[in-house]
Amino acid sequence: MSTRQRLLGIAALLIATSGWGSLFLVSKGALHHVEPVWFTLIRYSLSALLFVLLILPRGAAPWRKLRQHAGPLALRGAAGFGVFSVMLLVGLAHSVPSHGAVIIATTPMTTQLVRWALDGARPSRTTLLTSALALLGVAIVSGLLFGGGAASAGPGTLFGDAIAFAGTLGWVWYTRGTTRFPELDVIEYTALTVLASWPVLLAAAIGATLLGWSAAPSAEGLRLSWQVLLFVGVVPSAISVLAFNYGVRNLGAVTGTAFLNFVPVSALLMSAAMGRLPTVNEAVGMAMVVAALLIHTASSRKASAAAAARIAPAPQNYQRTCGATTS
Repeated sequence: MSTRQRLLGIAALLIATSGWGSLFLVSKGALHHVEPVWFTLIRYSLSALLFVLLILPRGAAPWRKLRQHAGPLALRGAAGFGVFSVMLLVGLAHSVPSHGAVIIATTPMTTQLVRWALDGARPSRTTLLTSALALLGVAIVSGLLFGGGAASAGPGTLFGDAIAFAGTLGWVWYTRGTTRFPELDVIEYTALTVLASWPVLLAAAIGATLLGWSAAPSAEGLRLSWQVLLFVGVVPSAISVLAFNYGVRNLGAVTGTAFLNFVPVSALLMSAAMGRLPTVNEAVGMAMVVAALLIHTASSRKASAAAAARIAPAPQNYQRTCGATTS
């Protein structure tokens, strides 16, 4: 890999994680005008338009794949873009942006724990210890332990943090789907799950409104929040996803996952720049989560390198044996 490719990959991952960090900050105010289920529908309606433009040059092939896998793709997209987004926004409405960013950063380790529960793939001892450290950090940030974070941010952030954490399971299930569709590359999987799930998101928004669970946004509410909706639909929901996929393709999944450490860091820096400094408990809890993620990533990279080293000599031995046989 050239230095230019590596630098472009790093830049792409920084763009992606910064975009996701900004999501928590810019969305908070808009939730006063547009409720989570409608916010999610509008957000992914905008990103769907961008993904259509992205896959149009590929001809008819992506659309054939969409028809072939419409049901499963819709379910995965509804979990990743619907359940996850709605619960994240509901949690954000009852919490503060920095808490949501920290909770999202625990997703890679949650994924491994889910794999253990569903697939029997037992994580290493390091993964279990770092997961416990990260969850402890989340508990401190949310105010479950010591109470400082919740008290300083306002009453009851624990409820919002719990909702957001539960919502990450929807994203975990969505990301597990990447291995279920080997014929789709990362761009196709991202674009087609958005497109397939859009009717589900629309039906959910209309149904929630008819049942009285959510209110449709008013014209005034849309006028006051259209800039936020446009930003979230374009940057965190489309550009960040594509930038992350590009970075992972250049640098690998392990390195890409490591950059998720910067989601809470970027949210914290942006929040501080806007005048809200973190409390001591929030800073300590966030440091624990970031430390756990860095240790986890370093351990994963070391294990991957060791596995590659064990496999690499095999072709040489095979070649040596073949040479001895034919000589």
